[in-house]
Amino acid sequence: MTAGGIAGLIAAIAFAVLVLFLVRVLIKVDKTVSSVQTTISEANNTIKVVTRDVDILSREVEGLLVKSNELLQDVNQKVATIDPLFTAVADLSTSVSELNYSGRNLVSRLGTLGRTTAQATIAGKVGQTAMKFFNKNKETEE
Repeated sequence: MTAGGIAGLIAAIAFAVLVLFLVRVLIKVDKTVSSVQTTISEANNTIKVVTRDVDILSREVEGLLVKSNELLQDVNQKVATIDPLFTAVADLSTSVSELNYSGRNLVSRLGTLGRTTAQATIAGKVGQTAMKFFNKNKETEE
């Protein structure tokens, strides 16, 4: 074999090794791409399921918000009808407090009047006794 033939043979063997190496790498790349495609397919399915569930949840949340708003409006209306009642109770409480204060003043004045009346009664009795004594003295002198 000539040098050119040997060089050609070495080149052919090197080319065959290179092709075998590339085939092996391409097989691994094919498996990786296949795995990535499976993962992407599963992710797309999961995204579809999650999107559908989120749509259902968002509709339910909207319904709850609508019901909550209606309930809040109902409560506000009922509170508005109760407000005059609380105002009346507050006014009644003020009136009762004023009546209580007036009652205390009246009792205090009656107590003072009772003492004054007792003093006047004692003075009247003393005066009557003095009058009787004076009248007796007058009768005995006559």
